[in-house]
Amino acid sequence: MFYYVLKYVLLGPLLRLLFRPRIEGLEHIPAEGAAIVAGNHLSFSDHFLMPAILKRRITFLAKAEYFTGPGLKGRLTAAFFRSAGQIPVDRSGKEAGQAAIREGLGVLSKGELLGIYPEGTRSHDGRLYKGKVGVAVMALKAGVPVVPCAMVGTFEIQPPGQVLPKIKRVTVRFGEPLDFSRYAGMENQKAAIRAVTDEIMYAILELSGQEYVDRYAAEVKAEQQELEQQQRPKRFPTRRNR
Repeated sequence: MFYYVLKYVLLGPLLRLLFRPRIEGLEHIPAEGAAIVAGNHLSFSDHFLMPAILKRRITFLAKAEYFTGPGLKGRLTAAFFRSAGQIPVDRSGKEAGQAAIREGLGVLSKGELLGIYPEGTRSHDGRLYKGKVGVAVMALKAGVPVVPCAMVGTFEIQPPGQVLPKIKRVTVRFGEPLDFSRYAGMENQKAAIRAVTDEIMYAILELSGQEYVDRYAAEVKAEQQELEQQQRPKRFPTRRNR
């Protein structure tokens, strides 16, 4: 119930007024039945802008950190995501990935829309990174189409680390649904799920026009953080602190 209050009364009209999103390809979202909407992930704003323009309800698999943050901000964020019907997902380890797949399949089994970011995390530099295969496993197991989606301009209005977004027009672009019925029954074959994932990422790439990096975003981000840590000047103890 609160989801629709946010969408049609509180948050949705405000977002549409402020950001005036250009919406392209909305007709590619199925009017009914289960489907996966797989998009690039450039900004925290993505969580709100895409659902605001869809006619149907969409449930996202959201990272568990959004539900466990400290302090007042953490509690408010957790309350918001729960009220909006989003599902927390622990992203650490193989078993966590299996749990996320089970949650996603539960949404699809009810004939609903499932939103997922195959990169697994926000892009830290605006580029599109290699997709994780969970989206392919869910698509093949549930036998549902995948609608590629590109958020364009959200990195510029709210890059990682920026609390409040800039007020600037963005574009939400949907592509034609991808049918993977030719891979039916192959959800346990590594080559098949990799091929499906890569096809989804290529469709997102064509819509977004981003530069593509054939590596996982989390790996590149971790390497960059480690490098930055190494380049920081070391602080030597003063005589007083010895």
